[in-house]
Amino acid sequence: MLTKKILLTVYAQNHLRNDWWVDLYGSEFEGFVAGLHRELEGYGIELVNRCNDEFCIEVNSYADLLNAVRISSPSDGFTNKCIGHIIGKSQNLNLFEDIRRAVNRVAFAPETVPPDDHNRKVCHNCGCGC
Repeated sequence: MLTKKILLTVYAQNHLRNDWWVDLYGSEFEGFVAGLHRELEGYGIELVNRCNDEFCIEVNSYADLLNAVRISSPSDGFTNKCIGHIIGKSQNLNLFEDIRRAVNRVAFAPETVPPDDHNRKVCHNCGCGC
């Protein structure tokens, strides 16, 4: 029985620099999300991946790339938080690793995600509150 639903949303991106381009629409990402979905399913957590092309993030840095991927968990009261807000500073600048860290934090330790009014600086003004 699934007890929690986590939404992973990928915004459209306009890459100003190619060094931060990661294919979030291809088979590698789909396979990554499918594997993460299978892992979480055993704990009663449903991971749903979706794209939202209504919003476009200008990607000029890794922080911008983190802003292009959002997580919502209605049962935890999280709506549309960027990966940077959830994990803070990226350890290895590896987007798939950072998505996994963020999803697992929301799945298993949502109380560790800072509130929207927390005063740390992890990304630019993306509207998520961090």
